[in-house]
Amino acid sequence: MGPYYILRRVGNVSYVLDLPNVLASVHPIFHVSMLKKCVGDPTSIVSLEGLGVKENISYEEVSVEILDRQVKKLRNKEIAYVKVLWRNHLVEGATYEAGANMMSR
Repeated sequence: MGPYYILRRVGNVSYVLDLPNVLASVHPIFHVSMLKKCVGDPTSIVSLEGLGVKENISYEEVSVEILDRQVKKLRNKEIAYVKVLWRNHLVEGATYEAGANMMSR
């Protein structure tokens, strides 16, 4: 999609984009990893006509693999944590989740 103009920089790694009204429900701040330089190839531009943006554009994360297990000891109980690799994320994006929460998924 795009190209869109960058309005301003937010912090060290985010930018506010000038999005059209059709994309008003999309948050206009994007991390630099989500952006790429526009080379100027008109065949790569996707038309927004007929593109429907749903109100609820959230998605559910799907776990792919358990990378590590840890047990955190508190005063009177122990909590099991697992390091989860999520679909569409790199290994660096893996997060520790409570084992009980992962059993319900």
